Amino acid sequence: MEYVSHPLIKENAIERRAYQIAIAATALMRNTLVILPTGLGKTAVALLVIASRLHNEGGKALVLAPTKPLVEQHASFFRKNLRLNSEEVIALSGETPPEKRAELWEKARLIVSTPQVVENDVLAGRISLKDVVHITFDEAHRAVGEYSYVYIAEKYFEEAKKPLVLAMTASPGSDVERIREVIKNLGIEEIEIRTEHDEDVKPYVFSRKIEWIKVDMPEELKAVRQKFEEALKLRFKKLERLGVTAEGLSKKELLALQESLQAEAAETGDSRLFEAVSVLAEVLKIQHGMELIETQGLDALKEYLKRLIREARSKGGSRAAKSIIGDPLFMGAVTKAAGCRAEHPKLEKLKEVVKKQLEEKPDSRIIVFTNFRDTAEVIVEELKKEGIPVSRFVGQAKRFEKKGMSQKEQVETLERFRSGEIKVLVATSVGEEGLDIPSTDLVVFYEAVPSEIRAIQRKGRTGRAREGRIVVLITKGTRDEAYYWASMRKEKAMYLKLYELKESLKPRGQASLEDFAKPVSLPEEIPKAVVYVDSRESSSGIAKKLSRLGFSIKIQNLEVADYVVSDRVAIERKTTEDFVESIVNKDRDIFSQLVRLKKHYPRPVLIIEGEGIYGRLNPNAIRGAIAAIAVDLGIPIVQTRSADETAEFIAVLARREQEFRKREIVLHAGKTKKTLKEMQEYVVSAISDIGPVIARNLLEHFQTIERIATASEEELMKVPKIGKKTAEKIRKLMTTPYSEAEKFEL
Repeated sequence: MEYVSHPLIKENAIERRAYQIAIAATALMRNTLVILPTGLGKTAVALLVIASRLHNEGGKALVLAPTKPLVEQHASFFRKNLRLNSEEVIALSGETPPEKRAELWEKARLIVSTPQVVENDVLAGRISLKDVVHITFDEAHRAVGEYSYVYIAEKYFEEAKKPLVLAMTASPGSDVERIREVIKNLGIEEIEIRTEHDEDVKPYVFSRKIEWIKVDMPEELKAVRQKFEEALKLRFKKLERLGVTAEGLSKKELLALQESLQAEAAETGDSRLFEAVSVLAEVLKIQHGMELIETQGLDALKEYLKRLIREARSKGGSRAAKSIIGDPLFMGAVTKAAGCRAEHPKLEKLKEVVKKQLEEKPDSRIIVFTNFRDTAEVIVEELKKEGIPVSRFVGQAKRFEKKGMSQKEQVETLERFRSGEIKVLVATSVGEEGLDIPSTDLVVFYEAVPSEIRAIQRKGRTGRAREGRIVVLITKGTRDEAYYWASMRKEKAMYLKLYELKESLKPRGQASLEDFAKPVSLPEEIPKAVVYVDSRESSSGIAKKLSRLGFSIKIQNLEVADYVVSDRVAIERKTTEDFVESIVNKDRDIFSQLVRLKKHYPRPVLIIEGEGIYGRLNPNAIRGAIAAIAVDLGIPIVQTRSADETAEFIAVLARREQEFRKREIVLHAGKTKKTLKEMQEYVVSAISDIGPVIARNLLEHFQTIERIATASEEELMKVPKIGKKTAEKIRKLMTTPYSEAEKFEL
């Protein structure tokens, strides 16, 4: 076996593969999109390019990946194969404190990170992309819309002295406009495509056997589905009477129709259109129930129905949920489902497949993919009953009162799977992208997926280091079959369109970076206006828009307000959905939020963003709330149509306050009278990560602010809820000289 020889690549580390060398050669000359099936070494291509750029150009290289497990995986790969020390190859995530990230960034030569972390640090001015000589965008098909990749690429081409981009994906999808958007957003000049059928790739491909196991839906489940179909037909007829034809449309088409009607209803105020939007929401909810019956079984369906009933009975529940639960026909379907005892045959078939695989090859690793967390939990419990070492692998977000997995738990679970402590991983979509588990012998699709991107990524989890097997479970005569063939058609179409796009790109030697319209830079002698942004708002896209408009962005946890633009003006932003929810939900009471805002800032502003505000509640209830805010609280309300319009309005406010009125920003600008006790609590709670509860704990323990200021870390940690990190922050705040303070962030 031949190996790559390079001053920055360890000896006998990377196998020399002709197709990888050819792709890397292209990627060193031009910004390149690489489309390579999973398991064929996209990361090795990135390593070849990065090593060459660092060796020849100096500077730093940045590798971006969408999840922390992927970040950890890439960082481990580069540490293992590059001749760089541990300080020079770093992995960043949101768990690393901002000031520590900035410190690590300065010392590093190769940074591997999630894009959100880099975007926030660039926005906040903590790091610069000026000396970055190469960026790798992994899973590059994500670079559309407001995803962090888009902003980072934009700032990279604006700031970097010697920019070069490598974008990598196994499957950018068959939507030509989406692919064009990725190409435009990442400044792509060349596309390199390889499939498993290319001559230079064939020697490195292990065979993958695909089996389709079809099962019949039990008659009892068919009877439950029939009840749901009756409730669905009733709604299609109702839509016909409202002048809307929806029967026969796919889920994607129904969502597009709903969005279109919503926009028209907001513009015209037509009550029939608002009603149609609500009925379409009912259609989608019923269809989701039918999909669960067909592809998952009763356990998943019952969990969904419980949530739907809870939603309908809650004060803030949607109109669609309330209407469905109030329909005797639908409730008849619910009763039928509750009384049904038939198991979906997929579950038994899955157990057979998994047990047989482990009997024949005890050292096998198996991944079972399913679309739904409820199903994942059912599968895990059933396999545990068979004595099989199994674990779920799901995303971080909490869903319907069920905890997700933290990034640390995800990384630990993957390690246990690699080592063989866990034989079966039951994964939702979070497991589809980029997992490097070379010994996976079997991948099971619990249901087919209509997306070619997801199908390609699922299949790519096996056949990487040895022969693999793929099993697709399909319920006959259901959307399982339709989804499977849809993904196959889209995959073929994707490659045809990619080759066409490859031919259409500009010829060699003709620059395409000119297509990037750089924003006009402010002269250095004119200080930028500043906007403080609450960290929970950093993903809204508004901070990025403000940055593009030339503002300096400071992202941190704000005690009150979403945006602060001066000592007197602060802004609370609500989308129309948030605003309506905050009227009906006591836990998110808009009035108490605004009272607090006005207590601290004498000129507060409320922005309501979006359209269709009157779609869910009685319009008079919404008008009454707006009147109370404007008249009783005296807070002006500004309505905007989009995040872009919101950003533009905040920009006007910030410039008016800072450039024309010459007002400074003060984050704690309360003007109301306080008791001495309240003032003490207020001062202590202003420390980063210290809220009112911990402030009271500190004051009760030390009695005076002076004693808090002079306390040691050990003394501080004796106070309830004060850990080592918080104690360190308090000591830094109390002991750092003012002349040196600008170097640090809390």
